[in-house]
Amino acid sequence: MTAEGHARLEEELRQLRAEERPAVIRAIAEARAHGDLSENAEYHAARERQSFIEGRIGELETILPAAEIIDISKFSGDQVKFGAYVTIIDEESEEEKSYRIIGAYEADMKNGSVSISSPLARALLGKKVGDLVEVPAPGGARAYEIAKVRFV
Repeated sequence: MTAEGHARLEEELRQLRAEERPAVIRAIAEARAHGDLSENAEYHAARERQSFIEGRIGELETILPAAEIIDISKFSGDQVKFGAYVTIIDEESEEEKSYRIIGAYEADMKNGSVSISSPLARALLGKKVGDLVEVPAPGGARAYEIAKVRFV
Protein backbone atom coordinates (compact mmCIF):
# COMPACT_ATOMS: atom_id res chain seq x y z
CA MET A 1 0.00 0.00 0.00
CA THR A 2 1.21 3.52 -0.70
CA ALA A 3 1.69 6.00 2.15
CA GLU A 4 -1.03 8.21 0.63
CA GLY A 5 -3.48 5.30 0.48
CA HIS A 6 -2.70 4.35 4.07
CA ALA A 7 -3.28 7.94 5.21
CA ARG A 8 -6.62 8.09 3.35
CA LEU A 9 -7.80 4.89 5.02
CA GLU A 10 -6.67 6.15 8.45
CA GLU A 11 -8.63 9.37 7.87
CA GLU A 12 -11.70 7.37 6.84
CA LEU A 13 -11.42 5.30 10.03
CA ARG A 14 -11.05 8.46 12.13
CA GLN A 15 -14.12 10.00 10.48
CA LEU A 16 -16.19 6.86 10.95
CA ARG A 17 -15.29 6.65 14.63
CA ALA A 18 -15.50 10.35 15.50
CA GLU A 19 -18.32 11.58 13.27
CA GLU A 20 -20.36 8.87 11.55
CA ARG A 21 -20.76 6.51 14.51
CA PRO A 22 -22.02 9.20 16.94
CA ALA A 23 -24.33 10.64 14.27
CA VAL A 24 -25.99 7.30 13.58
CA ILE A 25 -26.38 6.63 17.31
CA ARG A 26 -28.20 9.97 17.62
CA ALA A 27 -30.37 9.09 14.60
CA ILE A 28 -31.33 5.74 16.15
CA ALA A 29 -32.21 7.41 19.46
CA GLU A 30 -34.30 10.02 17.66
CA ALA A 31 -36.12 7.38 15.59
CA ARG A 32 -36.83 5.35 18.74
CA ALA A 33 -38.52 8.38 20.23
CA HIS A 34 -41.09 8.26 17.42
CA GLY A 35 -42.68 5.14 18.84
CA ASP A 36 -43.49 1.77 17.21
CA LEU A 37 -40.20 0.41 15.82
CA SER A 38 -41.77 -2.28 13.64
CA GLU A 39 -43.13 0.33 11.21
CA ASN A 40 -40.48 3.00 11.68
CA ALA A 41 -38.55 3.41 8.42
CA GLU A 42 -36.16 5.98 9.92
CA TYR A 43 -35.19 3.53 12.66
CA HIS A 44 -34.56 0.68 10.21
CA ALA A 45 -32.53 2.96 7.89
CA ALA A 46 -30.42 4.19 10.80
CA ARG A 47 -29.81 0.62 12.01
CA GLU A 48 -28.79 -0.41 8.50
CA ARG A 49 -26.39 2.56 8.33
CA GLN A 50 -25.00 1.62 11.75
CA SER A 51 -24.38 -1.92 10.54
CA PHE A 52 -22.49 -0.62 7.50
CA ILE A 53 -20.39 1.78 9.61
CA GLU A 54 -19.47 -0.88 12.17
CA GLY A 55 -18.58 -3.32 9.40
CA ARG A 56 -16.35 -0.78 7.66
CA ILE A 57 -14.67 0.15 10.96
CA GLY A 58 -13.93 -3.53 11.57
CA GLU A 59 -12.57 -3.92 8.05
CA LEU A 60 -10.29 -0.88 8.39
CA GLU A 61 -9.10 -2.00 11.84
CA THR A 62 -8.00 -5.27 10.23
CA ILE A 63 -6.43 -3.76 7.09
CA LEU A 64 -4.44 -0.85 8.53
CA PRO A 65 -2.25 -2.65 11.09
CA ALA A 66 -1.40 -5.39 8.59
CA ALA A 67 -0.66 -3.05 5.67
CA GLU A 68 2.83 -2.92 4.27
CA ILE A 69 3.62 0.65 3.24
CA ILE A 70 5.88 0.89 0.22
CA ASP A 71 7.86 4.07 -0.40
CA ILE A 72 7.57 4.56 -4.14
CA SER A 73 9.65 7.75 -4.10
CA LYS A 74 12.73 5.54 -4.47
CA PHE A 75 11.40 3.87 -7.63
CA SER A 76 12.42 4.95 -11.11
CA GLY A 77 13.00 3.54 -14.56
CA ASP A 78 10.83 2.49 -17.46
CA GLN A 79 9.70 -0.88 -16.12
CA VAL A 80 6.15 -1.19 -14.75
CA LYS A 81 6.00 -2.04 -11.05
CA PHE A 82 3.95 -1.16 -7.98
CA GLY A 83 3.29 2.57 -7.73
CA ALA A 84 3.92 3.29 -11.40
CA TYR A 85 1.83 5.67 -13.45
CA VAL A 86 1.38 3.90 -16.78
CA THR A 87 0.06 5.36 -20.01
CA ILE A 88 -1.21 2.78 -22.46
CA ILE A 89 -2.60 2.99 -25.97
CA ASP A 90 -5.44 0.71 -27.07
CA GLU A 91 -4.20 -0.99 -30.25
CA GLU A 92 -7.71 -1.15 -31.71
CA SER A 93 -9.13 2.31 -30.94
CA GLU A 94 -5.83 4.24 -30.54
CA GLU A 95 -7.31 5.63 -27.30
CA GLU A 96 -4.76 6.65 -24.69
CA LYS A 97 -5.41 5.92 -21.00
CA SER A 98 -3.35 6.44 -17.87
CA TYR A 99 -3.48 4.40 -14.68
CA ARG A 100 -1.58 4.14 -11.43
CA ILE A 101 -0.89 0.65 -10.11
CA ILE A 102 -1.48 0.54 -6.36
CA GLY A 103 -2.75 -1.71 -3.58
CA ALA A 104 -6.14 -3.41 -3.67
CA TYR A 105 -7.60 -1.44 -0.74
CA GLU A 106 -6.72 1.95 -2.21
CA ALA A 107 -7.45 1.37 -5.91
CA ASP A 108 -10.23 3.40 -7.52
CA MET A 109 -10.80 3.03 -11.26
CA LYS A 110 -12.79 6.29 -11.34
CA ASN A 111 -9.68 8.15 -10.18
CA GLY A 112 -7.35 6.34 -12.57
CA SER A 113 -5.86 3.80 -10.20
CA VAL A 114 -6.02 0.03 -10.51
CA SER A 115 -5.27 -2.74 -8.06
CA ILE A 116 -1.98 -4.54 -8.47
CA SER A 117 -4.01 -7.76 -8.55
CA SER A 118 -6.27 -6.64 -11.43
CA PRO A 119 -5.91 -8.33 -14.83
CA LEU A 120 -4.67 -5.07 -16.36
CA ALA A 121 -1.97 -4.53 -13.73
CA ARG A 122 -0.88 -8.18 -13.84
CA ALA A 123 -0.44 -7.91 -17.61
CA LEU A 124 1.56 -4.69 -17.30
CA LEU A 125 3.89 -5.64 -14.42
CA GLY A 126 7.48 -6.13 -15.50
CA LYS A 127 6.90 -4.69 -18.98
CA LYS A 128 8.65 -1.61 -20.43
CA VAL A 129 7.82 1.32 -22.66
CA GLY A 130 7.08 0.06 -26.19
CA ASP A 131 6.01 -3.42 -25.07
CA LEU A 132 2.67 -4.81 -26.21
CA VAL A 133 0.44 -6.51 -23.65
CA GLU A 134 -2.72 -8.52 -24.00
CA VAL A 135 -5.32 -8.14 -21.25
CA PRO A 136 -8.20 -10.60 -20.83
CA ALA A 137 -11.57 -8.82 -20.86
CA PRO A 138 -15.20 -9.96 -20.81
CA GLY A 139 -15.65 -9.10 -24.51
CA GLY A 140 -12.37 -10.75 -25.50
CA ALA A 141 -8.70 -9.94 -25.01
CA ARG A 142 -7.59 -6.33 -25.55
CA ALA A 143 -4.14 -5.34 -26.79
CA TYR A 144 -2.30 -2.29 -25.46
CA GLU A 145 1.06 -0.67 -26.08
CA ILE A 146 2.87 0.85 -23.12
CA ALA A 147 3.54 4.48 -24.06
CA LYS A 148 4.90 5.90 -20.81
CA VAL A 149 5.96 4.80 -17.32
CA ARG A 150 6.67 7.25 -14.52
CA PHE A 151 6.81 7.17 -10.72
CA VAL A 152 5.92 10.73 -9.63
